[in-house]
Amino acid sequence: MEHQINEEIRDKEVRLIADDGEQLGIVSAKEALDIAIERGMDLVKIAPQAQPPVCRIMDYGKFRFEQAKREKEARKNQRVVEIKEIRLTPGIDVNDLKVKVGHACRFLKGGDKVKVSVRFRGREVTHSSIGLELLQRFAEQCTEFGAVEKQPKLEGRHMHMFLAPKKDK
Repeated sequence: MEHQINEEIRDKEVRLIADDGEQLGIVSAKEALDIAIERGMDLVKIAPQAQPPVCRIMDYGKFRFEQAKREKEARKNQRVVEIKEIRLTPGIDVNDLKVKVGHACRFLKGGDKVKVSVRFRGREVTHSSIGLELLQRFAEQCTEFGAVEKQPKLEGRHMHMFLAPKKDK
């Protein structure tokens, strides 16, 4: 959001707030600018929709620097949730499934979402119930670290299910 500063403010009168937060009342824009220049600061319109508009006397350069610093800090604390995919086949063996569940649990612990998909080859798609049971069994084994976000759904030759990490309380 860009603010109007100093000569950019074209209003006849403005409500003026001093740099220490004190209300100086309603004055003309020219008078407000003179007061700001006298104090060696900028006149910044902070509430243009108000009647009359609210302007504040402040060091605009310092204000912009602090605002940029706060935004940078907020971005640093943000975490991007990735979607990791695990692919299965209907004929997967017990130990292979355990390994895949272990990977999924590790991803969920790390805070990422997991997309589990079963790929059907040839005539396997006619027995999609096997894939559904497999995904349900997979979800049961991951209940400690995650919950089903999106139930299993058959799309073409693939059946997908999404798991989301559990929220810590």
